[in-house]
Amino acid sequence: MNTKYIFVTGGVVSSLGKGIISSSLARLLLSRGYRVTIQKFDPYINIDPGTLNPYEHGECYVTVDGQETDLDLGHYERFTNIHTTRANNITTGRIYQNVIDKERRGDYLGKTVQIIPHITDEIKRNVKLLGNTGKFDFVITEIGGTVGDIESLPFLEAVRQLRWEMPHDSLCIHLTYVPFINAAKELKTKPTQHSVKNLQEVGIQPDILVLRTEHDIPAGMRRKVAQFCNVSPDAVIQSLDASSIYEVPLNMLKEGLDIAVLRKTGCPTDGEPDLTQWNNFLSKLHNCSKTVKIGLVGKYVELQDAYKSIDEALFQSAVYHDAKLDLKYISSEKLRDDNVKEMLSGLDGVIVAPGFGQRGIEGKFVALKWCRENDVPTFGICLGMQCMVIEFARNVLGMTDANSTEMDPKTPYNVIDLMEEQKSISNLGGTMRLGAYACRLAGGSTVAKAYGKDMVEERHRHRFEFNNEFRYQFEKSGMSCVGENPETHLVEVVEVPSRKWYVGTQYHPEYSSTVLNPHPLFMSFIEAALKYKMSEK
Repeated sequence: MNTKYIFVTGGVVSSLGKGIISSSLARLLLSRGYRVTIQKFDPYINIDPGTLNPYEHGECYVTVDGQETDLDLGHYERFTNIHTTRANNITTGRIYQNVIDKERRGDYLGKTVQIIPHITDEIKRNVKLLGNTGKFDFVITEIGGTVGDIESLPFLEAVRQLRWEMPHDSLCIHLTYVPFINAAKELKTKPTQHSVKNLQEVGIQPDILVLRTEHDIPAGMRRKVAQFCNVSPDAVIQSLDASSIYEVPLNMLKEGLDIAVLRKTGCPTDGEPDLTQWNNFLSKLHNCSKTVKIGLVGKYVELQDAYKSIDEALFQSAVYHDAKLDLKYISSEKLRDDNVKEMLSGLDGVIVAPGFGQRGIEGKFVALKWCRENDVPTFGICLGMQCMVIEFARNVLGMTDANSTEMDPKTPYNVIDLMEEQKSISNLGGTMRLGAYACRLAGGSTVAKAYGKDMVEERHRHRFEFNNEFRYQFEKSGMSCVGENPETHLVEVVEVPSRKWYVGTQYHPEYSSTVLNPHPLFMSFIEAALKYKMSEK
């Protein structure tokens, strides 16, 4: 069959969940045996979100091939169990950079470079990039932002052109919001009508409407929406708020989203998707008999999406251990020696989060010292692992002024230092150690037992590393370097074997955790936290 292209747009307001709807549709199509991928087109001019702080754009997700991307790609992977790559996230900045590079090379033969056709042609080329590989039956493309945004216009124009060029192999799903006016006790469809009108004004007629709502939308109201928006009644689908994002695929199955897509793209609609594993996960989720209380120590804890992949990895692993996750966010800026016991007591385990910069760093040292001395299961990720090393150097090795040269370039004990290949780099964007690298694990270590093997590949996003000049002193004093890159011998994992579970990873295991395959390190951490909880009773 020809590759089918599905475009997902949004209207009325942002943050309606286009990524979750796209991921849920992908899950349903995959469960029917189709080959599916999802890509995100973001209308901002940044080349990628790598230089955006979490206040601007939430978590920066990293693909296996080292691309810094939008956090929605994390949802794509968690729902589909399929790796994404550089080709799955394109920004306006990337599009313009590609076009300008071509212009500088003379590829346009002296022609005036314009939005149409040059920018739109480049967008269309990127839309089709994954489909042209022959590996996918469906390519789902989520268009970021909201219809009506100036930034989105070139993307919508490219979608309009593609809809005309591939009338039988493409369709548009438009996600809108149906608000409930409490004073009138009524649902209102007018915002949806205006949103569809905006889409029609740029030449796109949606094939399917997904109506996000907190209240059930009556059949009569759905028929009204269909009539006003030129959409068939069976293609007006409601998306009620769910208690978990992982219930959305089943809600979309019940609403017939997959059937509507298959019918409109001329694909067979017989049979049912095989959601056995997904249903098993949801069954565990709804029948958890225990609770595990985890503290996440970081400086962006007031932001819902700053640590999204870690949150989801913890949640998934807790479910597989028959436990409901009780996640407590703890600001590292507020942690001090005189309040750490009060703030961390009662937790079954502690995660020390990744990040950059000096702000909140001393609070992480305070948390790690208390956790290590009180033998609380502790997991440090990226900067969290580096903080484990610095805290151990200060309080066990006696190196009072130990630090990372990121925080103190003049520290006499640079136990964490800038990687050699990073020292000549001046540009910040896309220049860190990024993507999947091999790691050899020491036999018998906590991490090797968790993985069940001694060679793994994990994703990275950092500039600074454990300084191997201090390795002997650390290992002699009780912190073992149990994971290293087989080529460079850079230390990737540390642990303190005398503690119940005290592990730090330079890499980001949270990026690889999915619903159907929770990450083994998070599984091991949650298991240790539950054992600790029982031992404290």
